[in-house]
Amino acid sequence: MPFTDFEGIRLHYQISGDSSLPVLVFSNSLGANLSMWEPQLAALDPHFRILRYDHRGHGQSSAPAGPYTIENLGRDVLHLLDAHQIERASFCGISMGGVIGQWLGIQAPDRLHKLILANTAAKIGVPEVWNARIELVLREGLDPVIPGTLERWFTPAFHASHPDAIQATAAMLRAASVPAYAACCAALRDADFRVSLSAISVPTLVLAGRYDPVTTPEDGRYLAENIPAARYAELAAAHLSNVEAATAFNLQMRDFLRA
Repeated sequence: MPFTDFEGIRLHYQISGDSSLPVLVFSNSLGANLSMWEPQLAALDPHFRILRYDHRGHGQSSAPAGPYTIENLGRDVLHLLDAHQIERASFCGISMGGVIGQWLGIQAPDRLHKLILANTAAKIGVPEVWNARIELVLREGLDPVIPGTLERWFTPAFHASHPDAIQATAAMLRAASVPAYAACCAALRDADFRVSLSAISVPTLVLAGRYDPVTTPEDGRYLAENIPAARYAELAAAHLSNVEAATAFNLQMRDFLRA
């Protein structure tokens, strides 16, 4: 099982594809692990060397003590690129991964070819909601938040037609480290890039879910309107559009990255 170690942190990753191909990094949503990107592999593997990884405290990565910041999580990506001697890569982040992508676009544009921000926002939620979730999971674990998370992540139609995917997602969420999940909630609570988006100079694609109650189409349009020359596309999905609308998601990604 491949790991990269730095500064007392062990990040689990998987890398696939020919080493001569351009690198594409996938960054997960809160509570998820790298398996969430399996719907993208067959469509994109022939064109890219794909690097997936688990956030600290998620999947097989270690869970250093919090609190965390989005800068911490962004620097994890830079350490991972350095460990593989990757000077520049394209980056696709969904939800929390998209917030990390914004930090990279602002703070490390020289490491990016192109940027895809999926189902994310410059500012996600309000402190009161994040604080309540942090208190709840630290007190009772992740089980109380999983039903609501699944309801927000997928439309009722997807729940009805893909019960196996819902069950697999629930198991993935349940496996996350509770302290690390809470620390990532704090990082999202404190992240706010609304006044910094104009500093993103790399070509950017913003993808939103038409039925996403977490990071709404309005949030996506705000990103696209405030990032210079960004493109915007809306998919028929809720929050995890890469799963619920995988075919459309993959086409949008492939066309943007290969243009």
